Amino acid sequence: MTGNRMAHPLLLSLANIDSAIRCKGSLHGHVLLMLLPVASFIHKKTRVCSLLSDRLVHECLDLVLNPLKIAAKVGIMMSDPISNLRYCFTPLVAYIADTPEQCLLACISPKALPVSTATYKEFGDPVPHPPHTPARTLEDIEQVCLVTDLDDLEAFLKIIKHYHLNGVHRPSWRNWVLSDPSIFFTPEVLHLFHRLFWDHDLQWCINILGPAEIDYRFSLVQTTVGYRLFDEGVSNLKQVTGHDHRATQRYIIAVIAGSVPPNFLAAICTLLDFRYFAQMPRFDHDALAKVEGSLRAFHDYKPAILTAGVCQGSKGPLDHWEIPKLELLQHVA
Repeated sequence: MTGNRMAHPLLLSLANIDSAIRCKGSLHGHVLLMLLPVASFIHKKTRVCSLLSDRLVHECLDLVLNPLKIAAKVGIMMSDPISNLRYCFTPLVAYIADTPEQCLLACISPKALPVSTATYKEFGDPVPHPPHTPARTLEDIEQVCLVTDLDDLEAFLKIIKHYHLNGVHRPSWRNWVLSDPSIFFTPEVLHLFHRLFWDHDLQWCINILGPAEIDYRFSLVQTTVGYRLFDEGVSNLKQVTGHDHRATQRYIIAVIAGSVPPNFLAAICTLLDFRYFAQMPRFDHDALAKVEGSLRAFHDYKPAILTAGVCQGSKGPLDHWEIPKLELLQHVA
């Protein structure tokens, strides 16, 4: 009624609902639990405003999710689809969010990860790092609270930098039984696979060939029925969907083959193999071996990407792998 108002919706579903049903909006597999406020603070420093905003989100979640926490601890009677009463518990099984929101909810700074102990200088390591347990996060928060005043926001921000925290002192999951951010932040295909490809793999290919050349090559691709046609190229596309991400991945190897170094092509190909293997409907030992093997192969070939100078930042070519999603891929395998 007032206009110019924004909020983040929080949707709730059950893990025992089949994914084919839960993913269709028309079947109402999710219910709207709350609208998280997007507040504006008047403090002059942006970091302090971000701290206050993060604390507000956790306070709202703590308030709204409290009945689920009680049910997870002591149980609650619920009816099943045929109206039989069951004694049920409500642990937090999965929380679907992109990487920045995961860091916010896990109370971790953007230079660390919610699921592992890796920091930004270790994101490109070819081996997985130990999980970031909730006990460690709560211990770090307790240590910070002992040496500084919670109300002295600027001093608090200086201290938490050494612990890679975001400043939230009361995580919403702290009293939720069996709640572990390193477990309930499950890999999510859209953000972890498709967005990683669009933001990085495709940009590397555009930088090595040039926007005009790669657009021309995409316009020449002969598509089959049901596949997306990019007759004007891909370098200028905005607000693309997951369907566009998948279509681009189908063509990219054919588009760049013959015009890039062999190791660069192998790096892009192995990363695509990893995405496809990781989305298999069922896994056995052979399938898991393929997932792990394709990721190892990417790390073997990835120096070719830096050598080509196509990993670009705001100040030119980069010589590091400070990409959070690369470390997150280790926890898919």
